[in-house]
Amino acid sequence: MDGGCKLEFKVGDRVVYPSHGSGTIKSIENRTVLGAECEYLEVTLKASDMRVMIPVDGAETVGLRKVVDRDTIEECLDMLRSQQTKMSSNWNRRFRANTEKIKTGDIFEVAEVVRNLTARDEHRGLATSERKMLDETREILCSEIALAMDVDLEEANKIIDEVLTNNPHIDSE
Repeated sequence: MDGGCKLEFKVGDRVVYPSHGSGTIKSIENRTVLGAECEYLEVTLKASDMRVMIPVDGAETVGLRKVVDRDTIEECLDMLRSQQTKMSSNWNRRFRANTEKIKTGDIFEVAEVVRNLTARDEHRGLATSERKMLDETREILCSEIALAMDVDLEEANKIIDEVLTNNPHIDSE
């Protein structure tokens, strides 16, 4: 595959598309868009069965990466078990900071957002926009855990629930 992409992708690869979640490359095909021919990755997202087309030349730019391995998932679950990091008390600043973390596509950043917003929700509650962010970010994390561990989304959600419920730094009272 050419086009300047440092990562090589092939049909069947499990990938993460930041802000959308994890999925599987179903095909790689040439398409003509606005008169220009381009090679696209067709990715079916795990959580929604939505199909997205990502130009191969832009895959690295949008942060497309391969799903992490089981060892990295265990490290990520350790992140969920740890104490929340300090967040701004200003919801707008907090929202922007969390949005930037999610956009990185890094599983540890995503896990940190899930852990911190879950803790905040338990202590103070969340604004509607932050509740939506938590739900969407959790779905992104869940989809990667499901693909990395070869479990369904329900089981991945149970894993996250168990870890967060047993986190001594998150009070569920």
